[in-house]
Amino acid sequence: MTNPFSLENKIALVTGGGSGIGYEITRCLRDAGAKVIITGRRENMLQEAVKAIGENVFYEVNDVTDLSKTTELVESIAQKYGEIDILVNNAGINMKKPAVEVTDVEFNNIIQTNLTSVFALSREVAKKMIERKTGSIIMISSMAGYYGIDRVPAYTASKSGIEGLTKALASDWSKFNVRVNAIAPGFIETAMMQTAMNSDPDRMNKALGRTPMAKFGKPADIGHAAVFLASGAASYITGVSLRVDGGNAIGF
Repeated sequence: MTNPFSLENKIALVTGGGSGIGYEITRCLRDAGAKVIITGRRENMLQEAVKAIGENVFYEVNDVTDLSKTTELVESIAQKYGEIDILVNNAGINMKKPAVEVTDVEFNNIIQTNLTSVFALSREVAKKMIERKTGSIIMISSMAGYYGIDRVPAYTASKSGIEGLTKALASDWSKFNVRVNAIAPGFIETAMMQTAMNSDPDRMNKALGRTPMAKFGKPADIGHAAVFLASGAASYITGVSLRVDGGNAIGF
């Protein structure tokens, strides 16, 4: 019997795949059989990730905010590795700061990274997917797309935008068998999150207090969700935002 979760012979692109959640998404996709290309700005980090994960993982240095290089990136990957079957828009940045102190430049930088670049890359990848009438695009959203979180206004705006963009693109492209879904991580134990939580114990206690499972998630939890949404097991799923949050979004 064919394994519906297998990603054998699939080509996946994961932005920001060199660390944190992106690294585990890459590892899980590779373990499911995909050939995975990761991108990011820091070549040394990408090299280390490729070396650590091993076979069938490759890297391309790319800054997602440089929209002039988006088409070039997609074409280069197609020539080197094959047409992209799976796109995971994982790259993103955050900044914790009172809203009244956030400058226009800071706000726009986060929107450019977390939302504008996601649309640009999804659009260029989807053009090829639409021609082949197959493909899976996965957005990485956040609990910030579900409820207000203080001191992260730009990040919250960008992730709320991702939630809407997921639905809009799914509505537009699903008739071509190009599925668009999102994963909304809860509080996941990455180095970045641990640094933030350790410096703000009240925030950590508040996060755990409203999470019914009373624990933080692991990056692999997001990776396994990405495998599911990318696979044939999710062939009739599009336009959804899958919360991987230990119940945080519905916690009291």
